[in-house]
Amino acid sequence: MVLTNGTRVSGFLLMGFSENPHLQLLQAFLFLVMYLLALTSNFIIITITTLDEQLQSPMYYFLKQLSLLDASFISVTIPQSIDNSLTGNSCISYAQCVFQVFFFTSLAWAELAILTVMSYDRYVAICFPLHYELIMDPRKCRSAVTAVWVSGGISGIMYTAATFSITFCRAKVLHQFFCDVPQIMKLSCSNDYLAVVGVDSFMAVAALACFISIAFSYIHIFSTVLRIPSAEGRSKVFSTCLPHLFVVSIFLSTGFCAYFKPTSDSPTVLDLVLPVCYIIIPPTLNPVIYSLRNEAMQGALRRFLLAGRFTEKKGFMLCRYL
Repeated sequence: MVLTNGTRVSGFLLMGFSENPHLQLLQAFLFLVMYLLALTSNFIIITITTLDEQLQSPMYYFLKQLSLLDASFISVTIPQSIDNSLTGNSCISYAQCVFQVFFFTSLAWAELAILTVMSYDRYVAICFPLHYELIMDPRKCRSAVTAVWVSGGISGIMYTAATFSITFCRAKVLHQFFCDVPQIMKLSCSNDYLAVVGVDSFMAVAALACFISIAFSYIHIFSTVLRIPSAEGRSKVFSTCLPHLFVVSIFLSTGFCAYFKPTSDSPTVLDLVLPVCYIIIPPTLNPVIYSLRNEAMQGALRRFLLAGRFTEKKGFMLCRYL
C-alpha cells in the first residue's frame, strides 16, 4: 500500500477516531484510564480467587476465568490503539492484524461462553441448591472451562482463516482503531468474503443459542426468587442478576449490530462507537457487577489487604531487632 505522501506501508492503516493530534491524545488518555481500571480490577479478582481458601467454589472458579478473559480481551486491541495515538503512527503490520483478529474473535466467543456457563451455575445454585455440589462437581467445572477455551480457539481459527482468505483489491485503510473484521471485509472487491459471512452466520446462531440459554437460566432464577419470603433476599438477587443481563445484552447487541449492519464505504460514528461498547465496557464493568459488589469478595479483599499489612509490619519489627 502506498500513501499519498509516498510512504510505503506493508500492512494496514488504522484511521481511528480523529486525525487531530489533540483529540488523539485525549482518546489515548481515556483509553489508558479505562484499560488500567479494567486490568487492575480483574487482576485483583484473579489474585483473590487464587489465594483465598474460602473462594474455591465453582462460582469463584468461573469468576477467575471471566477476569482472565476480560484482562486478555481488552489487552488485544486497546494498548495498540493507545500506542498509535501517542506516536502518531497509525500503521499495523499484516502479521499484527492477523494475530489481533485471531485473539479478538477467540476471546470474544470465550467471553460469551463463560458467561453462559456462569448463568447455568447460578441457575443450579438457586433453583437446585441441594444438588448443587453433585451437578457442579470440580471435574465438570474443569471440563466446562476447557470447552470454553477450546471453542474460543476454534472460532478464532475459523474467523482468521476466512478473513485473510480475502483478496484485497483496495487500499488497506481501515476506518477503525483496530483490525475489525467488518472493516477488513470492505477491502474486498469480489465475492470472496462470503466465507466470512458464513462464519458470521454460524457464530451468530451459536451466540443466539447462548443468549437463549442465559435468558432461560435467569427466567427460572427470577421465578424462584419471587417465591422467597424475604424482601431483602429478593432485592439482593435482583440487584446482582439484572446488571448481569444488562452487560450481556450490551455485549451481544452491539456485537451483532457491528457485524451484521449493512456495510458502507463512508465511515460513520456508529462504526467507531459500537466496538467501544463491546471491547471496553464489559471488561470494565464485569469486575464490579460480578465480583467486587459480592460480600464474600469484599471480605476476601479485606483479608488480603490485612494480611499484607500484617506481613509488612512483621517484617518491619523483625528488621528493628536485627
